[in-house]
Amino acid sequence: MKPDLAACKQALAHLDLDDNPKTVLQKSRDFYWYSPILKERLKDVVADFVVAPRNVDEVKEVLAACWKYNVPVTVRGAGTGNYGQAMPLFGGVILHTKHLNRVIEIGDDYFVAEAGAVIEHIDRELHRHGKEIRLFPSTVATATIGGFIAGGSSGVGAIRWGGLRNPANIRRLRLVTLEENPRVIDLTGPDISKAAHAYGVNGVLIEVEMPADPAMDWVDVLVGVDTFENCCRLAIGIGDDDAILKRMLSTFEAPIPASYFLRHRPYLKEDEALLAVTVSRGTLDALVARVAALDGAEIRLRYDRLPEGARLPAAFELAWNHTTLRALRVDPTITYLQMMMPRPVMFEKIQEVKNTFGDEVLLHFEFTRFDGVVSPVGLPIIRHTTNERLEEIVRIFEERLGLPVFNPHRVTLEEGGMKRTNPDQLAFKKETDPKGLMNPGKMIAWVDPDWVPVPGKTYLFAE
Repeated sequence: MKPDLAACKQALAHLDLDDNPKTVLQKSRDFYWYSPILKERLKDVVADFVVAPRNVDEVKEVLAACWKYNVPVTVRGAGTGNYGQAMPLFGGVILHTKHLNRVIEIGDDYFVAEAGAVIEHIDRELHRHGKEIRLFPSTVATATIGGFIAGGSSGVGAIRWGGLRNPANIRRLRLVTLEENPRVIDLTGPDISKAAHAYGVNGVLIEVEMPADPAMDWVDVLVGVDTFENCCRLAIGIGDDDAILKRMLSTFEAPIPASYFLRHRPYLKEDEALLAVTVSRGTLDALVARVAALDGAEIRLRYDRLPEGARLPAAFELAWNHTTLRALRVDPTITYLQMMMPRPVMFEKIQEVKNTFGDEVLLHFEFTRFDGVVSPVGLPIIRHTTNERLEEIVRIFEERLGLPVFNPHRVTLEEGGMKRTNPDQLAFKKETDPKGLMNPGKMIAWVDPDWVPVPGKTYLFAE
């Protein structure tokens, strides 16, 4: 199908449309440059114009015009994703959700918001009602709730509630289909997985309903530990301790903290591993006691005891993929991986990784819950030399060390490895996007339904 861009643009000219080349280029980018492989592969990707609908009727109008004129559509929030999810591989229209930014409703234990609402703004509104959001990414200050659901997988809060794969963490998604006459569809229950972490290939996400919890008084604490292994043992102990209410639990191998957490450096020791934990004020004493009981561990910083006037980034801005971002600011050759680290063999595998890679791979774990069990997820920092070596490192992790990698250096859903495209999801795309115009190029199964991954591949999201 050949797109008629001129006719489509003319049909949508009365909307908030922008075809300034600089703006279009900027809105065609996400944080794909975290990956040296995607940085090269996607550097020339650009849309033809940007449209920002102001309401659902305008979303339908945009999609109807794109259907009529065969124009690809890529939905854009804040562009904080790392895998090129929001980049228009085949040009066409960027549908920007910046005007769909309302918090629609706050209930006793839930909220409803438009997909373009910035997560920090949602949480601020929830706090006005004595509530807080359950999960959020480290980019909470800029990321949109729709982008988090369509492109994310976990985040701050996962040590308590699990990630977005937990059915309890998303109640409802509302999207608009890309058809001759676009429809509004609500997804609940098992159907939510058709659009969650689907890169926007199954329609335009316009509204979400998620749990809201009573607001807590949280305190960030940084703990120095003599070795990374002991740091992880402490993390497991804290994670399993029901007397300590946690919101985040992260561990970092030396020299990550002292080398890359520049504003925190005065509080850290050069050769120590670091544990960052966000704990409720009511259970802070239990955390302090557990740290004191471990030889080689010492609290380096309590945010509730910062000197008057001192300002530091929150602990979550050291963790998740902010760790990689801080490392990149110091050394632009840095990149990262995402991987499983099975808890029963984690200490054995930590040693194998260090014996295999030395300082070429620096370990960073986020502790979350999988089916209720506290488990580490690896986001190791990689000292990048060549793309060929990076691909070799991935193969060594998977084939020699037996550690599943969710590859952030791939642009498709299936190759990224977090989510298998199953028949139900493919059938749903055929229903909601029969021409295949939604974010084309991101779903292998659309072009090749018989494509299969490496046998035995592990996926983060349930089938």
